[in-house]
Amino acid sequence: MKVWVGPRGTRDFLRDAVSAGGGVVVDGADDVVAAEAVVWTAPRDPEGLRAVLGKHPQVPWVQLPWAGIEHYRPVLDHQRLWTAGQGIYAKDVAEHVLALTLAGLRDLKRRAQATSWQPPSGLSLHGASVTILGAGGIACELVKLLKPFDVKLCIVRRRVDDALDHSLAGARVVAFEGRIEALREADVVVVALALTPVTTGCVGVPELAAMKKTAWLINVARGAHVDTNALVAALQAKSIGGAAVDVTDPEPLPAGHALFTLDNAIVTPHCANTPEMAVPVLSERVRENVRRRIAGEPLLGVVDVDHGY
Repeated sequence: MKVWVGPRGTRDFLRDAVSAGGGVVVDGADDVVAAEAVVWTAPRDPEGLRAVLGKHPQVPWVQLPWAGIEHYRPVLDHQRLWTAGQGIYAKDVAEHVLALTLAGLRDLKRRAQATSWQPPSGLSLHGASVTILGAGGIACELVKLLKPFDVKLCIVRRRVDDALDHSLAGARVVAFEGRIEALREADVVVVALALTPVTTGCVGVPELAAMKKTAWLINVARGAHVDTNALVAALQAKSIGGAAVDVTDPEPLPAGHALFTLDNAIVTPHCANTPEMAVPVLSERVRENVRRRIAGEPLLGVVDVDHGY
């Protein structure tokens, strides 16, 4: 199978992954005409991909490297098969969620910045109520990490009647429209869902107002899920315990932004999954999907074009 990896000069390690899967990499821009698949590697260039597919509409399969593909939603179509990186970064991101959760509950930002002995403070994760917005790979991997803490788990998802991954068995499941009630009981709220027009701004003034005064918000999905101004106001008023975010709106967050300065806010620079972590798992996804395509087997990470993830 001939595979065009483009644009050239971005994530060239994926060319090796194609070859390892049994594919043949075609090199030049004009070689797309012979390609049976495109592996698109530019993080934010949907128009570049649109141009390639416009010139070569015969390409039947496109592989995108990311779990979140909101930038490419306008390019998706029903003419071809689309696959993405859903699930491949889940273990690393779930590990980051656990780190942020413990750092927040244990008041580690204040501890790290202190220059004198301080009074004790902090909450335990053991037996806590955890609400996760999203039921995908991150949620599944996070629940595994939370098992030793014996948490009470609530999952908020688009449809409550869809089959639930076995790792989430025993969790209370709430429809997305009922998320405010699910937030009221939570000691920790984790945002780990795809960014779509429906989920954009899904944590705003009403949701933050519903949260406990001691609850922590953890966001590892996309910054646009959370109303930044509303979050800053809640943190400043201490109407919630705190927030730890790996993604922000805007991103990058400007120097001196309130989220950097508040003692009940922790910001990490979109590093729940680093390039060092991504290369092996993304290479394996591309290799395996090329192998499956050649073998006529179902591909991994198939995109739901209608819902955009």
